[in-house]
Amino acid sequence: MGAWPTTIGRFMPLHAQDINMNSSHIFCLFIASLACATDLNTRRIPNVLTFGAALMGFLYQFLNGGLDGLGQAALGWLVGALIFSVPFALHGLGGGDVKLLAALGAWLGPADAVWLALYTAVAGGLMALAVSAIYGYLGTAFRNVYLLLCHWRVAGIETVPSLTLEHSKGPKLAYAFPILTGMMATTWLR
Repeated sequence: MGAWPTTIGRFMPLHAQDINMNSSHIFCLFIASLACATDLNTRRIPNVLTFGAALMGFLYQFLNGGLDGLGQAALGWLVGALIFSVPFALHGLGGGDVKLLAALGAWLGPADAVWLALYTAVAGGLMALAVSAIYGYLGTAFRNVYLLLCHWRVAGIETVPSLTLEHSKGPKLAYAFPILTGMMATTWLR
């Protein structure tokens, strides 16, 4: 019996052909995995990895699609960089995370870069809740979000120094892990 029982109803077996995976997805999963390993170990994502992956994405897209492919790579890189630049500007996300999403966007193109960012945000939120709960920080995390929203309502959207990555006393999440999870979801669902 190689597949799941079909009597389960709407649950269907997952076959390799059900995943729309091409060479760019495989490379993106590899890069995201490397970034995740380095981020978990050092809390940094090296520029040689992010910029190297972006340059290779531009080259790959150019070789496979000419100038149109190169334009899609540039637009994907820009979309990836812009989406994560807002949390970065508010000191809630590291620069390596922005560069990683941009590099993956160069490989995926603008539409999948948006999906990658959305899946990453969902994964990041769920993982942040789990990490906060594990470290007994969940109540403080919810209070901090409430204080941040109140501050933004009164003063406008700006950095709140006590709630930035540099100054927060809460547990830190290596955000390359949610990016890897978002990349897996993008590969599987897109």
